[in-house]
Amino acid sequence: MRIALAGLGKMGANMARRLRRGGIEVVGFNRSHEIVKQLAREEGVIAAHSLDDAVSKLSAPRVVWLMLPSGVPTEQAIFELIPLLEQGDIIIDGGNSNYHDSERRSVLLAKHDIAFIDSGTSGGVWGLDNGYCLMVGGSEEAVGVIEPVLKVLAPAPDRGWAHVGPAGAGHFTKMIHNGIEYGMMQAYAEGLTLLHGKEEFKLDLAQITELWRHSSVVRSWLLDLTAEALNTRGGKSVEQLLEKFSSEVQDSGEGRWTAIEAVDQGVAAPVMTLALQMRFASRDSGYGNRLLSLMRNAFGGHTAPDASRKS
Repeated sequence: MRIALAGLGKMGANMARRLRRGGIEVVGFNRSHEIVKQLAREEGVIAAHSLDDAVSKLSAPRVVWLMLPSGVPTEQAIFELIPLLEQGDIIIDGGNSNYHDSERRSVLLAKHDIAFIDSGTSGGVWGLDNGYCLMVGGSEEAVGVIEPVLKVLAPAPDRGWAHVGPAGAGHFTKMIHNGIEYGMMQAYAEGLTLLHGKEEFKLDLAQITELWRHSSVVRSWLLDLTAEALNTRGGKSVEQLLEKFSSEVQDSGEGRWTAIEAVDQGVAAPVMTLALQMRFASRDSGYGNRLLSLMRNAFGGHTAPDASRKS
């Protein structure tokens, strides 16, 4: 099977690598062509110089997977693809788009007989080795066409991916996933800050996070990453490790959309909403906020803001 993959940032490039290593042919396009040439040289990705060029290298049904920033970049790419594709072709949006946009885009593309799939994609910089969790929305027919791709990207062919519902359902599921993630990260950061604050006990956060990884009810992959980061600090103290992380914790937008959805549904979601609000309040130099930045970097490779930058 051959697909086009447009948007070869940290996640997109690793997805291309995993697909190639799993036997899927990939036509790669990126605005900056250096990564395309690197992937062509190292992984056998077929280089394309434009979306038009990428589509020309595909056979029907053509499948184009977008890994682009949400909003205007994704919208522009879809409008550019419409005249290039034909009946039965498929566009997949694997970025963090708002599910309302995905519903609208599905209706738009249906008028051109082009199928639309929205894939909530989780796994961060670890997806190449561990696989990606894929929350897929779209028609059964379209999802059936790309099933071989999903099975390669997922941790295993029979787990880590699911067709969760119609178009929009994939990004909606990922949105709630990220809202939960915000709440978990906030709880860990607050708990570790309390441990740190009990100075007379001289508690070792690296030891405790490693301890919690085994048979504790609060164990998780997020805890694994936190413990690993705290335990591989090269002889530095936790305080020294956190010095490079700003207390300003960024948000990707999905936490905001989750809070808005809770308001729209009239559903109480205080933990997720307050976790988002705490990110807004993270303009101070709190210890817990630096821990949040460390976690965000550990699972997603998100660049930590410069700790010396003033708000």
